[in-house]
Amino acid sequence: MNSSISATINRYGADPTRLMDILIDIQAELGYIGNEAVTQIAGALTISEVDVEQTISFYHFLFQEPRGKYTVFLNNSVVAQMMGRQRIAQVFEEEVGCKFGEVSKDGLIGLFNTACIGMNDQEPAAIINGAIFPSLSTFQVRNLVKGMHDGKSVDELQVAGFGEGKNYSENLKTTVRNNIRKKGPVIFSAYEVGAATQKVAHMAPREVIDVVKSSGIRGRGGAGFPTGLKWEFCRKTEAKKRYIFCNADEGEPGTFKDRVILTEYPRMVFEGMVVAGYAVGSDEGILYLRFEYRYLKEHLENVLTDMRNRNLLGTSICGKKGFDFDIRIQFGAGAYVCGEESALIESAEGKRGEPRDRPPFPVEKGYLNMPTIVNNVETLCSAVKIVLNGGKWYQSFGTPQSAGTKVVSISGDCKFPGIYEIEWGFNVHDILEMSGADDVQAVQVGGPSGSCIGPDEFDRILAYEDLATGGSIIIFNESRDLIRDVVMNFTEFFIDESCGSCAPCRLMTVNLKKKLDKILDGHGVAQDLRDLEQWAAIMPVNRCGLGQTAANPVRSTLKNFRHLYQKLIRKDTNFDVNFDMASAVADSCKAAGRVPVLD
Repeated sequence: MNSSISATINRYGADPTRLMDILIDIQAELGYIGNEAVTQIAGALTISEVDVEQTISFYHFLFQEPRGKYTVFLNNSVVAQMMGRQRIAQVFEEEVGCKFGEVSKDGLIGLFNTACIGMNDQEPAAIINGAIFPSLSTFQVRNLVKGMHDGKSVDELQVAGFGEGKNYSENLKTTVRNNIRKKGPVIFSAYEVGAATQKVAHMAPREVIDVVKSSGIRGRGGAGFPTGLKWEFCRKTEAKKRYIFCNADEGEPGTFKDRVILTEYPRMVFEGMVVAGYAVGSDEGILYLRFEYRYLKEHLENVLTDMRNRNLLGTSICGKKGFDFDIRIQFGAGAYVCGEESALIESAEGKRGEPRDRPPFPVEKGYLNMPTIVNNVETLCSAVKIVLNGGKWYQSFGTPQSAGTKVVSISGDCKFPGIYEIEWGFNVHDILEMSGADDVQAVQVGGPSGSCIGPDEFDRILAYEDLATGGSIIIFNESRDLIRDVVMNFTEFFIDESCGSCAPCRLMTVNLKKKLDKILDGHGVAQDLRDLEQWAAIMPVNRCGLGQTAANPVRSTLKNFRHLYQKLIRKDTNFDVNFDMASAVADSCKAAGRVPVLD
């Protein structure tokens, strides 16, 4: 029995609902979670080994075999590809001596692909043993690999200058940059730590909910459900305990706003959780943070300690008896679907992040079957400012149907990628002008699950009544092959990230990719476009938002850029007659050792 594994298990009280923490900590110490570790964990938690293994296998950043003393995860998102990722990957392979998906023969370095890591404004980027290495050049890659061979620590490998703001602080010292390009009147306005907490301490919980409801704020994670109404439902649900979750699992490719907010304004995020907790009658909050942002752990833990020391967390907050609330950090382990609130809760309970059937909704039965609020980072920050300034103040920004501001992450083909806080109602032309984008072919609004629009729609506005977005805006200029480089990348992303529960999400995404392959290979016909449309129409029957929107890259480009597909298909035939039987059976014949009979 491994004593360090036992110590980790005991640190979490041998609680099976803390399995994620146990697995992450054991892997951090041992490098991987081997069979012996699985057996020991299962025995100590009194669960089956299958339960442990299925959780490990579900998450991208958990593994049961060694992946090198230095494990390199290189982002393969569409913007990374646009910014030269292919050449960076090639140099990594040349210098390390193995392909991506492999570990070097000496076991020193492992090279692996990963989806968007929240660094779209500074690509190509990689994660090496938990540290972020943004804006990689081929020169840097060669130096990094040399440093690994020389046995340098990850800290010693970070030779680029530290980023601005808190990125430069003692608890971070990271080369990541914030790139805050536009500060708006809500999230990035003046903020006094603890002011909202002190104010709600002199209010009734019902009053806090009423103020939030009067503001008209809707969830900033993408779904747009009225925040005050969610809080009201949760408070009205009878229960002995309630929970507040901050959803910081921003896995939507192209989104990185939460990373910046958590870097520069973590106290505001945590204070928003305190306000929500007071309003609904909760004494416990959990920040669910994506594994890619694990480098923020020490920074965030120090902020929580400081807030406890200032009586802004803990018991009798601000001296008010019964005002008790504390927060812990729960890391994910790499699963886009965990951005969906019920999948996030399943993950926080130590399980595979598979979305639940609804109803019941989390406000009725969520974490540990107790009423649970799940709010986005930006939503909770906005709640702090609403409590301080009032609902009418918040309604003064935005449009009549979309109150307030929106923080957007802009990347791709533009001079100034980064974070912009804008009022709802800005149109796409405004976005392009602010970010310095020229010769624009298309704009992806809302990440792969959103819409890809062309110049004839650039006068549309960002608002719930028109173009709603969780925060991702990716710009593509005329040099980009929209179908081959963008639609295919997004489709492969959805294939990789499906939890596999629903058949259309599990299977139809693969069929869509195969159909795209056929079209891009020059064998497409008109019927193939009709097939794509019909198959995409099936996807809303999936259980969660990921599955329901997984065909959106195909669907929206077929609608708005059909001419690009038309250029690729054969218009002189109703079916493809160029099927090459010899080529199709070549691999199977080689494996079976037989000669095909084709006549």
